[in-house]
Amino acid sequence: MSVPLHTPGRTAKANPSDVRRNNRALIFSLLFPSSQLSRAELGRRTGLSRVAVSDVVNDMLDEGLIRENGYETNATGKGKRGTLLSVDTTRLRIITVDLSQEQLVQGAVADLLGLPQDRMEIALGPDAHVDIDAIVQLVDQLREGLDTNRILGIGVSAPGVIQDGVIRESTFLGWHDVDIKGILQRRFGLPVTIGNDVTNSMLTERFFGEAGSNLLFVKNDRGIGAATLIDDVPVTGEGHAGGEIGHISIDPVDGPLCPCGKRGCMEMLISAHAIRERLAGADRGESPEIIRAAGARFAAALAVPIGLLDIADVCVYGPPDVINTTFLDAAQRQLDRLTTSKFHARTTIRRCQCGADITLRGGAIAVIRDHLDLG
Repeated sequence: MSVPLHTPGRTAKANPSDVRRNNRALIFSLLFPSSQLSRAELGRRTGLSRVAVSDVVNDMLDEGLIRENGYETNATGKGKRGTLLSVDTTRLRIITVDLSQEQLVQGAVADLLGLPQDRMEIALGPDAHVDIDAIVQLVDQLREGLDTNRILGIGVSAPGVIQDGVIRESTFLGWHDVDIKGILQRRFGLPVTIGNDVTNSMLTERFFGEAGSNLLFVKNDRGIGAATLIDDVPVTGEGHAGGEIGHISIDPVDGPLCPCGKRGCMEMLISAHAIRERLAGADRGESPEIIRAAGARFAAALAVPIGLLDIADVCVYGPPDVINTTFLDAAQRQLDRLTTSKFHARTTIRRCQCGADITLRGGAIAVIRDHLDLG
């Protein structure tokens, strides 16, 4: 099923200097990720003239973004069958890097659907420090053997607050005002997109998972981060810190002290890492109740943004030993108690099924969105 990759509000009727770019975005969005449409059908769906569609399609064919893929089925048997177009996964490549893992840095060469075609990783030392020179070396190794003209860009997914390619603050990485985009662009001369790891993971769930155009996506592992999609637009916030919920205090008086300086932050109390630590010191019979209590607390923390934004879909990504049925059932019961009403449809909390490459794929999608200026 095809879902819109473009930012709502863009149309083919734009300022003259933007027409070509907007038309490219419209057409690619209709094909991404898996639709096959003829030029005539693209014209009908976009409202563009036959000449305009042909012009843009030919340009995208030459670039390697799309390809011709057989002929449409004509039930009547009358007239010339149209040539079907689809996203080309054979020519262009994207280098994508995931900095969100606790013990390693993952990298891959991906196609235009974000699927890794080649991959490498760097094991981190005992202090789990991520060295920028090691990232440069990883990208350099992934680039070997590739035609530079066929590399669409480099995508990096990192935890923390990111603005214009600069990692302003990442507690996880221990970075402050690191211009990773500038470093990589100067070294490789390629377009670079730096995105928040949770936001990029949400893009994978949107296009290859079960999400619709409105979604609250939560990653719960060593820390807790969230990303919000409203009418297919990721909401990053005025200070580019939208979704940084891990350091919101839910027990400021009696909660444990957090490295951020506050007490009772979500990460300290209900992250998968914190739950595991609690389980390690408990009897086996106490384990289900510990997980249920964490799930209920998790839902209570999300109830306000869910009610504020009227979101019906909450997708949670995390390790299955902790973010399991017990956790999700307890969260659902608590959320029902706190949010269900006659004017608010029931919000469903579900587990993400996209798999371990979710962040790598999202980094590749972010590069495509940047290349087509999709916002």
